[in-house]
Amino acid sequence: MIRPDEPARADPDALLRAAAREGRGRLKLFLGAAPGVGKTYEMLSEGAARLRAGVDVVVGVVETHGRRETEALTHPFTVIPRKLIDHQGRTLTEMDIDTILSRRPALVLVDELAHTNAPGSRHPKRWQDVEELLDAGIDVYSTVNIQHLESLNDVVASFTRVRVRETVPDRVLENAEIEIVDIPPDELIERLKEGKVYVPEEASRALTHFFSKSNLSALRELALRRAAQAVDAQMLDYLRAHALGGSFAAGERVLVAVNERPEAIELVRAAKRLADALRAPWTAVHIETSRSAGFTPAERQMLARTIALAAQLGAATASIPAASVVPALTAYARDVRATQIVLGKSARSWWFELRHGSVVDRIVRSAEGLAIHVLPIDAVDTQRPQRAPRLTLRQQINAKPYLWSASLVAGTAALGVGMLRLINFNNVAMLFLLPVLAAASRFGLRPGIFAGVISALAYNFFFLEPLYTFSISNPENVIAFVVLLVVATVTSQFAASVRVQADLAARSAKQNAALAGFSQAIAAAANPTELAQAICAEVGRLFDVQAVLLVPGPGGGALVAAIPPDAELGPIDIAAANWALDRGLRAGRDTDTLTSSDWLFQPIRKEEGVLAAIGVARFDETAIRADELPLLVNLLDQAALALDRMTLAEAMRDLDDVRNRDRLRSALLSSVSHDLRTPITTILGTIGELRRTSLDPEATALVDALDSEVARLNRFVANLLDMARVQAGAIRVAVEPVDLTDAVASACHDVRRVLQGHDIRLDVPPDLPMVRADPQLLHHILINLLDNAGRYADANTEVMIAARRSPGGLTLSIRDQGDGLPEGMEEAVFETFTRFDGSDRSRGGTGLGLAIARDFARAMDIGISAETCHEPQGSRFSLAWPEHLIVRADPNFER
Repeated sequence: MIRPDEPARADPDALLRAAAREGRGRLKLFLGAAPGVGKTYEMLSEGAARLRAGVDVVVGVVETHGRRETEALTHPFTVIPRKLIDHQGRTLTEMDIDTILSRRPALVLVDELAHTNAPGSRHPKRWQDVEELLDAGIDVYSTVNIQHLESLNDVVASFTRVRVRETVPDRVLENAEIEIVDIPPDELIERLKEGKVYVPEEASRALTHFFSKSNLSALRELALRRAAQAVDAQMLDYLRAHALGGSFAAGERVLVAVNERPEAIELVRAAKRLADALRAPWTAVHIETSRSAGFTPAERQMLARTIALAAQLGAATASIPAASVVPALTAYARDVRATQIVLGKSARSWWFELRHGSVVDRIVRSAEGLAIHVLPIDAVDTQRPQRAPRLTLRQQINAKPYLWSASLVAGTAALGVGMLRLINFNNVAMLFLLPVLAAASRFGLRPGIFAGVISALAYNFFFLEPLYTFSISNPENVIAFVVLLVVATVTSQFAASVRVQADLAARSAKQNAALAGFSQAIAAAANPTELAQAICAEVGRLFDVQAVLLVPGPGGGALVAAIPPDAELGPIDIAAANWALDRGLRAGRDTDTLTSSDWLFQPIRKEEGVLAAIGVARFDETAIRADELPLLVNLLDQAALALDRMTLAEAMRDLDDVRNRDRLRSALLSSVSHDLRTPITTILGTIGELRRTSLDPEATALVDALDSEVARLNRFVANLLDMARVQAGAIRVAVEPVDLTDAVASACHDVRRVLQGHDIRLDVPPDLPMVRADPQLLHHILINLLDNAGRYADANTEVMIAARRSPGGLTLSIRDQGDGLPEGMEEAVFETFTRFDGSDRSRGGTGLGLAIARDFARAMDIGISAETCHEPQGSRFSLAWPEHLIVRADPNFER
């Protein structure tokens, strides 16, 4: 419950985060939209300023890329020598984190935060090295481009067509001080043309692809916006940790106040448009006062629809119990740090506003520092739901509280008369405050005021001269009568206010208890079935409804739990459930979709998608009242976490089973293949001896056939060994420049027997650039692809090997002429032990060759794909080298 007068308190989570930062070094990131904007230059310049100020600054690692002006900036610093790492016969260099930790400088300059360290380093990523330095209390300056941020990786790839493989977690950016290093796209393009970023031939290629002006503008916007979001989050964390008020509009946040009126739907849509224009988060809030208890069923349904629409449009929703709308709304706006409030103002008569005042006007006066958007909601043309018929005065008034109030006053009057006969009691008027307090605290304001009026009349009738009349002879008694009436009225108001506060506090306590009990109930579930049953049982108990839970399945929603167990769903109900599961939106009763259903289906979802849908039903009234909806949403959020946790636990158990099976299979493959090596070697040696002896033509043919089959068996065993290496993670990649012409020729020679009967057509231009690859792994890939083509192509057909250079890399393809691949199986053909019956993929083989080729290609960051060709019919298998694996004119250049 919102308490507007309650002093601000520090947020415990914010305090814990602040405490965790104590003793750690400070990280400052120089964030750029793209390479070449001057991040390293700016970092070195600021580091030099700190050095001149007497700070101990060292260079941990700086990538100058051969630029003389950048190299010159490193001269004033102490440069920590890089650590040498021996990797497969090559010497690599990385930042020496141990030397830095032992020296303990005040500040370290570390370039290219997203860099991947060489194998054998302490951490696989450079940002993890930086985390260790920060934990040791050392400040760090570092650089990063916006495309390296993990959450934006897919976004950047969607318009640049380049996927960055080196990423940094978002939390690194959120915990750092950020300085944007920015230059206009036109200026960056000029720097590229002048060769200040890349060598000229690479710069011209970059200008037509990644560094186009549209891409640079989009990257620039992403960098500025993401930096603003990070700064805004840090500011809010500081405000919450120090219990500071104010909106501090570094980032916009929109709040819309909704009520039970139909026009509130238009307010929600207006707030959505405003939030989209500002690119700001937004919240829809309903202030629940004592007036909410008098809503008609139509008004409750309209409020529920409004809140559901806000949630559907992406808003956070809240229902806040409070004694009064204005102080609660302004307090909530301060709590969520809102900067914009959207309100609706009805056209009221001057007499109504004179009696009740204007909520909008009071909010405008009290909400300091907030932008208020007021919409004239009566002018909105919206379809109003049919309202309940107006009640007569007799139907509106419940006589029971007034009868009880009158009875209390009568009893008090009788008590006063009796006391006057026994003792001299001059302050009998004070007795009449008792029924006023009792009526107001028990029944509310109106019965309390009624009790005050009749108490004053009873006091006049029984105790003021002349007795037993409503006239007053003594002027002093007039004052006593008026004072009693005023005191009784004010006392009834105070008592009624206390009653409202108590009701709101009890309601909040009930909701908190419900949430705590729900968490305990679902936490005790041991498996998904028990969890689903616990969710239904708790929802049914808390809301007094029937409940069912459905999860997505191949044929639509599958019912996994129900309370009561015999609950049944009709065809319309199932359609509404499937709608909620497929679209993540409410459906069924009291919604705009499939309203003829008896059930209301609410999706249980997380960011990844819909996990389940819960259906609730009260067959005699609305399924979920508007005042119950926020509690249901909170319960379903907890249910989503529990379902997600259970799903992850099941996945981990399945993964453990798969790992155990793979471990056994790898051990079996390795054992069998090694055991087969010895007899195969013996057979090959025997065949060699037989060839050296004089054999007749028939025996020679038998030896040749035996040699061919043993060679085939030897390849199968080699494939088994390779697969065992892949599954054991024992692949060692030694990348070096490779000439594709030589690689193809060597592979064709080794599989010449398999390719007998096929013409080999080579279309590999001699002027192709060299590519980066492991020669042995590439040789294995080409052998398996050529062996696949030779065995599955039709007899006496042509096998074509072609290579082409493209702006994005280089492609080598092997095309055979046969039946081709089954439709839709272009990816599945690379799975282990895959063989398609009824196609050219079913002719012999173990189903390992293409799987090994795929894994070896992935280990070298080479793309591999398959496709069915026509005219002539056949299959094409392609290897694709990305641009960064092409050997350039300048061998020292690294992108």
